[in-house]
This record gives sequence, C-alpha cells and structure tokens, in this order.
Amino acid sequence: MLRFLLTRLTSLVLSLVVASAVIFAVIEVLPGDPAAVMLGVNAQEDTLAALREELGLTEAPVMRYFHWVTGLLQGDFGVSYSYRIPVAEMISDRLQVSLPLALFALVLTVVIAIPVGIWAASRRGSAVDLGVMGVTQLGVAVPNFWFAMLMVLVFAVNLRWFSAGGFAGWDEGILPALKSLTLPAIALALPQASILARVMRSALLDTLGEDFVRTARAKGLTRRQALWRHAFRNALIPVLTIIGLQFSFLLAGGIIIENVFYLPGLGRLIFQAISARDLVVVESVVMLLVFAVIVVNFLVEVAYALIDPRLRSAR
Repeated sequence: MLRFLLTRLTSLVLSLVVASAVIFAVIEVLPGDPAAVMLGVNAQEDTLAALREELGLTEAPVMRYFHWVTGLLQGDFGVSYSYRIPVAEMISDRLQVSLPLALFALVLTVVIAIPVGIWAASRRGSAVDLGVMGVTQLGVAVPNFWFAMLMVLVFAVNLRWFSAGGFAGWDEGILPALKSLTLPAIALALPQASILARVMRSALLDTLGEDFVRTARAKGLTRRQALWRHAFRNALIPVLTIIGLQFSFLLAGGIIIENVFYLPGLGRLIFQAISARDLVVVESVVMLLVFAVIVVNFLVEVAYALIDPRLRSAR
C-alpha cells in the first residue's frame, strides 16, 4: 500500500507542475493588456508603462512564472490587478459559497443516484427500469441552467418558498445559508444524478453477470443477498470514478448556475477576472481548481485500492 501511495503522490506532483506551466502559458498568450483595461483607452503611454512596471508585467515570462509558483507554494496568490487586494482573500471569500454548494450538490447527487440505480438494476427489464432509464435520459439531455430557471419560476416566483437569488451569508445562520444554496444545488445535482444513476445501474448489471455472483447464487444466496454482499461493492469502482469527476465539475463548472442565482462564488470570480484581464486572479483560481481536480482523482484512486485489494499489489 505504501508503494502504491508513493507512486500516486509522485504522479500528483508531476501533474501539478505540468498544469501550472500550461496554465501560465495559456494566460500569457491571451490578447489584451491589463494596464490598458484598468486605465482605459485614453490613458497616456507613460502612465501605462508605469502601471505595467508596478504590476510586474515588464519582467521576463520565466521570472514571472517562477515568482508565481513560489508564491503559490507559500500560500501567496498575489494581488488582484483590479481590486488591489490579495487574491487569497478573494478566493477564501468565494470558496465559502462554491465549496458548500459543490458538496451540497454532490450529496444530493449520491443520495438520489445510488438508490435509483440499484432499484433499476434489481428490476431489469421491468416497467420500473424502463421508467428510470427514460427519466435519467431526460435529465442528461436537459441542461442544468434550464432546471435552474424552471425552479426559480416555480419555487421562487410562484410558490415563494425560496429567494430567486443571492446568498444570505453564513453570519445569518446555517439554515438560511443552506436555504439560499438549495435551488442551485438541486439544479446542479439533477443532471449529475441522472448520469450517476445510469452508471450505477450499468455497473451493477455487469457485476451481477460475473461468475462469482453466480457461484454465490448457486450456494443458496438470494438475488438480493448476492447483490448487496458481493455485487454492490465491486460495482462501486466505476461509480467512484464518476463521483470524483462530478465533484470537480460541480466545484469548477458552476459558473452558469452562480450567475443565474447571483451567487458570489468562484465561477463568477473567474468570469469577472477574465472580463477585466485580471490575469493573476485567473491564473490562481484556475490553478486552485486544477489542484482540486488532481487531488480528488488521487483520493478516488486510494478509494479504489481500499475497495479492491488487488489494485494495491498491482505493479
């Protein structure tokens, strides 16, 4: 197990190094001048030059990359060009919205998808199975922002059970804050739950057809006992893969939902930073999201090894 962890940790570090270089290079080739965006089209050239010097934009790209990476390792994400405040402070404020939203949506996804997928697999070919497959196909096809707008119309405008947008803040209490995140979390979770339910059903049906499950049935176990004691655990490996990918998507891909509900999260921060050519914010936030994706994938691989001991000894 130790060798397995060391190998995966080495891969994680190398992935982060490559990702940081790619992110910096992509940001560098983007058109536009942050100094010109900040000062406007009528700014004098000497004023622009002084601002570029102040922002460190006149340094060689290699040196700026080195300073940026060194700062990241020390927890210093730099200072925003537009707001003139530390980027770490901006990210910390926005994470208080985006991270709970992603976790809330992921919990809803798992709570909905796993039972539905098992239910459909245990009744393969029945009307229940066909109904679940039809509903999940609809959930996959319909974009999450359409769900968001529909829920705003029904639950905020007509029924007035929830607010149409905004975030109450954690200072107001846990329940008001979670209530503000409920509709966005459901809008994010429904399409992901549809995908996960289909994966759960497919993986479980494949496992139920394996020889070890037939042997368990031949020894006298009922179909329900064979499903829960033998098939379910082995079917979790592809499900864990999808869950890891979904958490990364929910954390990084909620920009549309955050704009629909006017949530001050990372998605809106990236959108605003790109519009203002605030490169240091874009680089730092994207790197943070890439770090989250890579770490989640690492944790998923560790979970593989815990579920299937054969992976720990594989070379």
